[in-house]
Amino acid sequence: MAREQELLSTEIVNRGIESSGPDAGSMTFSVRVRRRLPEFVNSVNLKYVRLGYHYLINHGIYLATVPLLLLVFGAEVGSLSREELWRRIWDTTAGYDLATLVAFFALFVFTLSLYFLSRPRNIYLLDFACYKPSDDYKVTKEQFIELARKSGKFDEASLEFQRRILESSGLGDETYVPKSIGSSENTATMKEGRAEAATVIFGALDELFERTRLRPKDVGVLVLNCSLFNPTPSLSAMIINHYKMRGNILSFNLGGMGCSAGVIALDLARDMLQANPNNYAVVVSTEMVGFNWYPGKDRSMLIPNCYFRMGCSAVLLSNRRRDYRRAKYTLEHIVRTHKGADDRSFRSVYQEEDSEKHKGLKMSKDLVEVGGDAIKTNITTLGPLVLPFSEQLLFLSTLVWKTVAGKGPHPARPYIPDYKLAFEHFCVHAASKTVLDELQRNLKLSDDNLEASRATLHRFGNTSSSSIWYELAYLEAKDRVRRGDRVWQLSFGSGFKCNSVVWKSLRRSRTPQTGPWLDCIARYPQGIHGNGNAHF
Repeated sequence: MAREQELLSTEIVNRGIESSGPDAGSMTFSVRVRRRLPEFVNSVNLKYVRLGYHYLINHGIYLATVPLLLLVFGAEVGSLSREELWRRIWDTTAGYDLATLVAFFALFVFTLSLYFLSRPRNIYLLDFACYKPSDDYKVTKEQFIELARKSGKFDEASLEFQRRILESSGLGDETYVPKSIGSSENTATMKEGRAEAATVIFGALDELFERTRLRPKDVGVLVLNCSLFNPTPSLSAMIINHYKMRGNILSFNLGGMGCSAGVIALDLARDMLQANPNNYAVVVSTEMVGFNWYPGKDRSMLIPNCYFRMGCSAVLLSNRRRDYRRAKYTLEHIVRTHKGADDRSFRSVYQEEDSEKHKGLKMSKDLVEVGGDAIKTNITTLGPLVLPFSEQLLFLSTLVWKTVAGKGPHPARPYIPDYKLAFEHFCVHAASKTVLDELQRNLKLSDDNLEASRATLHRFGNTSSSSIWYELAYLEAKDRVRRGDRVWQLSFGSGFKCNSVVWKSLRRSRTPQTGPWLDCIARYPQGIHGNGNAHF
């Protein structure tokens, strides 16, 4: 019971002046009880710290052995003069015949070749594009409510609920929705879904191919993720048909994986590029708004209507060494966390029918708690891979002390590292204003750290798995990414899943001549910063 109370917070809300009833003309207030993210500092499970160090040791054992060997070799050689060194080499080799020397040299070349051939290939991000819909799809918050009213599918209570959600959502008055949501007809049809998919997907890909001057036939791997609209033939097949791609392309279509699926698609593309040298991969991330429009009265299902907006991203990856010079970023780490084994996590975001048989996406009351647990697990696992040595030392000392001290009357307080020391830029999935505020508070991030996320939420809304790319586009439009900077993209969604990807910038990003922020970047970040104290 005490733990449950710790996850609740209260907020007094001014409801304005009562217009009717016995209290007409007087100010009215209400008290909201909201759930909040668990305190990461007080609830870290250190087994995920161990997992992070396990990753580090598996992939970085040579970092410990190579310097040690060099140190021993340097100490031995450094004590000899040049003449004495050559004399020892001659005396040593003179004792062997030619066949032995050739065999040794061949073994050395073979070992060196095996090392370089077995190394994971560098994955380069050449460029990416984010679709910006035309002004025909643009709506203000008031126009959104009028479209919902025009459809005739909502009663006044449902409309008022959506209005209240929008007021505190962090969305601005220039987001995009398909106009079909204002129709009295059923919008969840295959025709409407395919039309919206073609608009956003081809819009993003056309810009990507134009910017990179890549022929669609040169793409060897295609991965698309769209959670809730999965027709037959698939959307990836629709892309292959539209651009007449080659017949041996490796094509994948990921469905039902939520807002974190963009990083999952990247992980799959990386694996395909590791197995297929000299190739290009395109990763497309999107979601269909009209097809998933909920026309019922269940409030937990009305929430997605208020947040999700049209959007799509297309990313071009390469494993060709010669692409290093024109690449923007190199892929450093991907860390994935899946909490689906837990029933509450599995059902926290759940697609089902309501009592009137309307299909919708239901948000559980446990969503904030299970989401916070997934995020906590993911970033704790990521820590040992990215943090500087000083933070690593504190991190490791906490682990050792926890092991030694055990669960006594005064257990060791877990140490949550400062991730601002590991990354210069943050692209956190723009789910909602309250989610961003809570993450800022828990991770002790500054307003500047979450500026890209809040600007994306305000300008484009929650575009699902593509939101982290609109955020990176914002940073590039602001000319903030420098050579050597590290970018952390953090996404989370149904399952419940939380995934991280880390990029390292290979060159300073130039202000793009095209992109979703071109006509509005000067207006930001005015008025979008949170206070870091908002609660669910």
